[in-house]
Amino acid sequence: QVQLTESGGGLVQTGDSLRLECEVSKVRFKDYMAWFRQRPGKAREFVAGMSWEGGRTHYSDSVKGRFTILKDNAKTTVNLQMNNLKPEDTAVYYCAANPSDSIYRTSGYEYWGQGTQVAVSS
Repeated sequence: QVQLTESGGGLVQTGDSLRLECEVSKVRFKDYMAWFRQRPGKAREFVAGMSWEGGRTHYSDSVKGRFTILKDNAKTTVNLQMNNLKPEDTAVYYCAANPSDSIYRTSGYEYWGQGTQVAVSS
């Protein structure tokens, strides 16, 4: 059983940065890790993802160039560095692991964290 625990959310202002951390209890060599978010009144959406083995990354168009997903092998965490935050980035951010089909769809992910709130004021 894989457990994911997010941390690092908070209230910031437009243009600020935040770093979210997802602690992974057990990493398997071929795992794929991702960050999703759910904005108020919206469906959960893909933000960024990476393969643990090769480090290949994927980003949604809305965060490309501002957000970076990266892993810390020593701590077994997958982090989301968020720069130049905007009010539309306000959401609950979730860490997910091990998709069975498309990496962009929530339905295929086997494991989820409990989420961490990010609020960006204008």
